[in-house]
Formats: sequence, structure tokens, C-alpha cells
Amino acid sequence: MIEVTDVHVAFGDKKVLTGVSLQVPEGGIYALIGPGAAGKSVLLKVIAGLITPTRGSVQISGDEITTMDDAALMEMRRHVGMLFQNYALFDYMSVGDNIAFPLRRLFDLPEAEIATRVAERLERMALPGFEERAVGGLSGGQKKRVGVARATVSRPKLLLYDEPTAGLDPVTSQKIYDLIKEEQRQAGTTNVVISSDVAGLLTIADRVGMLHRGEMIFTGTVDEARSSEIPEVRQFVHGLVDGPL
Repeated sequence: MIEVTDVHVAFGDKKVLTGVSLQVPEGGIYALIGPGAAGKSVLLKVIAGLITPTRGSVQISGDEITTMDDAALMEMRRHVGMLFQNYALFDYMSVGDNIAFPLRRLFDLPEAEIATRVAERLERMALPGFEERAVGGLSGGQKKRVGVARATVSRPKLLLYDEPTAGLDPVTSQKIYDLIKEEQRQAGTTNVVISSDVAGLLTIADRVGMLHRGEMIFTGTVDEARSSEIPEVRQFVHGLVDGPL
């Protein structure tokens, strides 16, 4: 479903991605791992059409997104949901309005249908009746659930998660992972997930890609990642350090 070919991204003189290529099959969960500042979030935003690469190709379901105009990108984003690392929830909006935001921005739907979809998402996230709650009064885990609800409310085919468990305790983190996995199973969506909690992420992933210093140094199945002899992969998957990163 996603094909990234020889993608380069630079901000001024700083090279962030240097010749990244990967394929994400349709359906399932693709884990994107790597150290801080490896370019993971930038790559996710390239796939979402939020950053245009300096060079290279990005195709989603056969459509090249790097050359799309604003209208075509808007249409493409109707089929993409994204959970940002820092929640990206609007403090001045209620929980319900936050979840409804992509529906109102990208679709022409009656308010009654929007309210129904929001209520269904909140029920699914174990947050029934939270429509009028203030975002500022939510716990970290509840904010993540609201973020997942907003990312999935438009029933997108592609879901991008940037650190969905950052700052959460292990029990809450696993609940978020289980929720992502169950959502994927029920909807049959394609998911790309970034997480520093590699052990937890690999419990739900089907395939793994590792970025290191702006380059893709590994792609394969979870079993192949666990048996890899690449030092950087060994460190991230098993905590075994063969040398400095």
C-alpha cells in the first residue's frame, strides 16, 4: 500500500533522511523503530504528505503524493488518520469537538452523523459520555485514547501513530497497543507505528523497519528483527550493545 523510494529530506544544510526506501504491505501493523533524531517522525510526515521530500518518491495505493497539488493532497488525507506524538489536541475545544475536527474539516456530514460517530468512538475507547469534557482535565492515557479516536473517526484506510505510548506507564501503554491492534483487526487498516517502547510495539507488529542516522538499515518480519545480527537492531530489540551508536 505504501512504497517509499530513495527519499531524501534536508532542512537547510541538515540532512535528515538520506535515500530511505521501504514498502508497507496493505493491512497489518508496521513498526518503525530507531534512536532519537533518526528521522522517524519526519518520515511519517512525508508519508502523510505534510513534508515534501527533497528527492524521491512516495506512493500510497499507487498514487504518487510528492507531486500532488493542495486539492489532491486534501483528498488523499481523507483516507489517512494520524496520531501526533504530543497529542496535538486543541485545549479550547471539548473532547467531542476534538474528535469531530477531521470530519468537519474534510467531509460534508450532517451534525447528527458526526455526533453519532464521535459517541461510537468514545464508547470504543472506553470513554463513554466524555463529549463535553475539557481536554485539560484528562490523564495522559485518556488523551492518547482521544487522539486514537480522532485518528480513526473518519474510518481511514491508513493510520499513522507517532509515539502512541510516550509518557505512559507500562500497563496503560499495553492497553493502548492492544487498542491499536484490535482497531486494526476490526477495520483491516494499514498502520505505521513509531514507538521508543520497542518491546511493547513488537507484541502487535507484523513487520519492522529501523532507521539509523537517516538511513533504513533493516526491514523484515518481527522474527527476523529479533534474530538480526545487525548491532543497532540487536540493541533496540534486545538491549544488547555491540558498540556505540
